[in-house]
Amino acid sequence: MTQARVNLGAVVKRVHLNGEYFILEKDGIPIVGIMGADELEDYLELQDPRVREHIRKSHEDFLAGKSRPADQLLAEIERMKPKKPDRSSKK
Repeated sequence: MTQARVNLGAVVKRVHLNGEYFILEKDGIPIVGIMGADELEDYLELQDPRVREHIRKSHEDFLAGKSRPADQLLAEIERMKPKKPDRSSKK
């Protein structure tokens, strides 16, 4: 922990830029971990039972073939958009 305290700026920079993790120890015992804020938010979100259930159901749907590639979905959405009138031709 002493080394991390002295080099905190460098540690934080490595976590932020490189996605590294650090486990800080005191007397050889792991005390705390350092990770990026975005990843921490993801971790905390996964602690929510509703989120875990949604992920489980989505995975079941995927395994059952109830999914499709994103490009197919985007093409379908594009086809559903109303056509804009052609303003390039003059009357």
